[in-house]
Amino acid sequence: MQGELEKALTQLSGGARVRVDGAGRTDTGVHARGQVIAFTYSGRLKRRELERAIAALLPRDIGIRKLQEVDRGFKPRYRAKWREYRYFIWNGPASPLRERSALGVREELDVKAMSQAAKVFVGTHDFSAFGGVDRQPVRTIRSVRISRETKREGQWIAIEVIGNAFLRQMVRRMVAALVRVGHGRASVADVKAALANAGKPAFDGDTAPPNGLVLWRVPMSKTKRNKNENDEQDIQPASE
Repeated sequence: MQGELEKALTQLSGGARVRVDGAGRTDTGVHARGQVIAFTYSGRLKRRELERAIAALLPRDIGIRKLQEVDRGFKPRYRAKWREYRYFIWNGPASPLRERSALGVREELDVKAMSQAAKVFVGTHDFSAFGGVDRQPVRTIRSVRISRETKREGQWIAIEVIGNAFLRQMVRRMVAALVRVGHGRASVADVKAALANAGKPAFDGDTAPPNGLVLWRVPMSKTKRNKNENDEQDIQPASE
């Protein structure tokens, strides 16, 4: 996504390279609904004209909502109040259309048990067991909520995770652990023990696939946060 945006903006800036600064990073296959980006544009187009021009140059799987002028030096990464991710699971018969943007699970999941296990992640912890190597692995998770919507053929399950920042692949590893609990292959105690064992990847590094994950919302603060706060995101930068 970043590469395509920069390509479009560079074209609209007469060939002068334009860099895009984002509030979060997403790996290949991960979706972003609420991404916030910032860039400097010095061309002649007005805001609405620029919106239309960018939209016309972007591929069909990337869209922008609206542009807004901000102060020079605005950095979404340091203005983010928190990051909200949502992971979607289709718990029912195979459905290629649904599973383009969700993890398909055939056996019925115990959502109640998953919700109990999700509480283990809430708070400030060393998440080394659930993420990539990082010099500062301590992260604060505000909430992990699991909801479901029953359909005739099966059920949609959504796992909502809100935190200040995330280690690489952290949300997807948390989801993989919760799915294990839903299948009865792990208990709340197992998840708690895995989190406490920072020296070993939880459940042998089991990671949910990227297609079910969405960077859902990144609310912005009016003032810049302290740069010393944790700022690493859940997943590594997408391939350009």
